[in-house]
Formats: sequence, C-alpha cells, structure tokens
Amino acid sequence: MKNFALIGAAGYIAPRHMRAIKDTGNNLIAAYDVFDSVGIVDSFFPKCAFYSEYELFERHIAKKRKVLSAGDSDPVYPKGKLDYVSICTPNYLHDAHIRFGLRAGADVICEKPLVLNPWNIDSLTNVEKETGGHVYNILQLRLHDAIIALKKRVAESPADKIFDVDLTYITSRGNWYYTSWKGDPRKSGGVATNIGVHFYDMLSWVFGAVKNNIVHVYSHDRVAGFLEFEKARVRYFLSINVDTLPADVRLTGKRTYRSLLMEGQEIEFSDGFTELHTESYRKILAGEGFCLQEARNCIQIVHDIRNTAPVGLKGDYHPFAKQELTRHPFGW
Repeated sequence: MKNFALIGAAGYIAPRHMRAIKDTGNNLIAAYDVFDSVGIVDSFFPKCAFYSEYELFERHIAKKRKVLSAGDSDPVYPKGKLDYVSICTPNYLHDAHIRFGLRAGADVICEKPLVLNPWNIDSLTNVEKETGGHVYNILQLRLHDAIIALKKRVAESPADKIFDVDLTYITSRGNWYYTSWKGDPRKSGGVATNIGVHFYDMLSWVFGAVKNNIVHVYSHDRVAGFLEFEKARVRYFLSINVDTLPADVRLTGKRTYRSLLMEGQEIEFSDGFTELHTESYRKILAGEGFCLQEARNCIQIVHDIRNTAPVGLKGDYHPFAKQELTRHPFGW
C-alpha cells in the first residue's frame, strides 16, 4: 500500500484521482485545497487529513514524513513513507506544486497540462535530479483502446502515407468560466491549453513530430488551426461556446461534441474516456507512467498556439472556423 497526498481536492477532476488511489489499493493520507467543499473525500478516505491553508498542509506533510519514514506507530497512517503527491490544482500552480511534492521526498502525479511552458519542463528535470524523485503526467488518451488501435494503424501504413484528419471538440461552458481561473489565459493558458492539451498529445503520439503549426482563429472561447505532423495533416476546432455546436447536436440538448475524422472515417473514442485515470495510476505504480519528457510535445504545441498570431481564414482551415466570433460575455 502506497501513501498519497492530494493538492487540489475540491476541483472537478480530483474525485477521479481519489477513485484511482482507492481502486489501486492505496491510501490518501492528506489533502489540501483553498476551498473546503470536499465532502467527496468521505466516499473514499474518511480518515484523510484535510487542510485549507497551504502552510498547515505543508507542516503536516513535513511532520508526518518523519513519522512515516521512521516506520513509527501512528493511529491513522500505515507504516511507510509518503510515496506520491497528486496534483489537481489550477494549471499555473502545477510547476510550484510539483516542486513541493519532489522536495517532500515523493514522486508526483500531475493532471494535464503538466506545465504552461516548455522551459518549465527543463527546470523540473533539474529538480528531479536534485531530489531523486519522478514526475508523471496524466495523458489518458494514450491508454484508450481506440487510440492505441489508431496508432497501430498509422504505424503499419505505407511510409509515404500522410493522413487527413479533422479534430472537433466542443465542451460548452457558462459565464462562470470567465470569472474563474480557467477564463484567465495567464492562469489556464487559454482554450487550447485548458481543454485541448490532451488532444494535442494524442495527435503527436499517433502521428509523430510537428512540422508546421498554423493558427487560424484564436479567441476567449475557441481556437482553430492546422497542424502538420510527420504522418498527418490535421485541421482542428476547439470551443467552449454552446453556439458553436452543430445544429443537430443542440436540438438533442447535448452540450458536448467530440469528433475525430481520419480520411473521412469517424474514429469513435467517446466511450471509456472518463474511466482512464485508474488505468493511468496502475501504469505509474508499475513503473510505466508518462514522464516529464513525454509531455514536452503537447506543451510545446499549446505554447506555440497561444503565442502565434492568427492568420484568419486562409489556407486549409477547419469548416467550423467560419462561424461568427462572439464578444466576451463581460466585454473584456
């Protein structure tokens, strides 16, 4: 049984990490979040210590680290050291919290995006060397059966074959989004980073290195562009605006639309999309997790997207990119 601490316990994604820790037979000994609406912890680890002040959480980890490392008796914690720190905090805090986990003597499991900038990976590599710890990123699409099959299909294609791919992902968000950290590109990295980084990772994992990165449209609620990989030409459209959904989808009342077309054929990967965190943890615990350098390609892609001037509707752009842009709901 491994001992875990969790930073960001009140967030949307945190319950998937709690379940993954539970389902892999391990123990969550401490959790932290600035918000205290964390009753969900009781469903998994009712004896878990919780703190809403970072300083008290840090002190708790430091004190318990001594107890656990010594193997002393403790009424709550099993014998053994703090093994992992899981991070589910806002994107811009990942780098700092990863450093905390490594310097607490633990390995780290971090939600995507791992960091906001590629040079952060270089700095964290140095901290790994200093501490002897390891950092793992949740890149669950690599574990999806349909994506694994797609990668195999591409690998077995003729060497000169270049696939034509359209990626469309719309996940509608209300006005709350813009007053949260997610609506601040300095904290979230913008739409491409916040909702798309795992798709860009999947594309580079399947189709190889990026050769060209063109942005057609970039705004507060959508991004559209063209990515040329070694084995594919990809037009993409990502959005959080419900009005960009296809009309037939809106009529059904659905607020999310996900499509991956390759050579005109739909690659279905919606099923099982949300159940892959436990499998990610199993891989990490078995020594097969995705390390810092494996996250570099997708971090470089999203960094380049948000730092590239959009060219407008020129060249080979995604058909959804033609939709009329909307004003920021708060006029920013």
